[in-house]
Amino acid sequence: MDADWAFDTFCKESGFATAHGMSAAASSVKPSREERLNQPKGKDIFATPATPFVPAGEAIFSRVEPGAIGSILVLVALIGGLGFGGWAVLNEVQKVQFAPVENTPVVVSDIDPLAGATQPAAETIGDLASLQAPSTEALSRLYQPQALEVPVLVPRDGPIATLNPNTNGAFAPAGPNGATQGQLAGTDQSAIAAAVNSAIQVTEGPVPELAMVAVRPAWVRVKAADGSVIYEGIMNAGDSWTVPATEEPATLRVGESGSIYFAVNGVHYGPVGPRGTVTSNLALSVDNLTTTYTVADLGADQDLADVVNVAEVLPSQ
Repeated sequence: MDADWAFDTFCKESGFATAHGMSAAASSVKPSREERLNQPKGKDIFATPATPFVPAGEAIFSRVEPGAIGSILVLVALIGGLGFGGWAVLNEVQKVQFAPVENTPVVVSDIDPLAGATQPAAETIGDLASLQAPSTEALSRLYQPQALEVPVLVPRDGPIATLNPNTNGAFAPAGPNGATQGQLAGTDQSAIAAAVNSAIQVTEGPVPELAMVAVRPAWVRVKAADGSVIYEGIMNAGDSWTVPATEEPATLRVGESGSIYFAVNGVHYGPVGPRGTVTSNLALSVDNLTTTYTVADLGADQDLADVVNVAEVLPSQ
């Protein structure tokens, strides 16, 4: 590259000129006040550069892409189409159309309004007596439902259905020498009955009956072993409540301990405690009550004597 040509081209394009030593531009004389005042103001070398390589300002729509505008239009059209389609389907679903017809319904057309009359309409009250009333049998067939046929049950497996667990199998009672009733079918029936009865033994007696007896008003609450309330209320004088026999004994809470007694097979025990006291978590078992309390003295509590006497008089009557 030619250096002189490049320097000349730069000076022409940028307006640069060299100052010779004898020229006025090369002198260090400052401009006068009038010259400084006459210089144009507001000129910025950075805002209006003379060099062509300084980038110019961008237009407003220079960053707008035509492809993006097309995509936005397609998206708007798609949303509008889906919304219009959903609105049209919703209107069709909720639309109910009625079309008037001149044909009489078949069920109504088959009904004869004069089917039950034997004579024309009566003009006087005396003519009503000549009308024939429906028979009792007709009304019975009308208002009574038809009886269903009794189903016939046929056993699916005949031989299995004829087996009796009381005479065969492991649950059959054993007879003499370990023989079952099925094995002793050919023997005497009286001997079989005697053998079966001899094999049955009762090891325990009946469960004693336990009841609570109130001689004066008292609030009681009985809870089962699982915490559920079996009985709760106010027992007045002469009231009694039988305690159910359960595997785990129930518990008793009494607001007035001196008013409640226990009757075990008709024998009275108690009272639960002194008058005016509260008793809680008392196990209602026969063994616990008979060991904890003694037989009640009828002379010590007149109210108890009156309740017992009334209870003895009522069964005799």
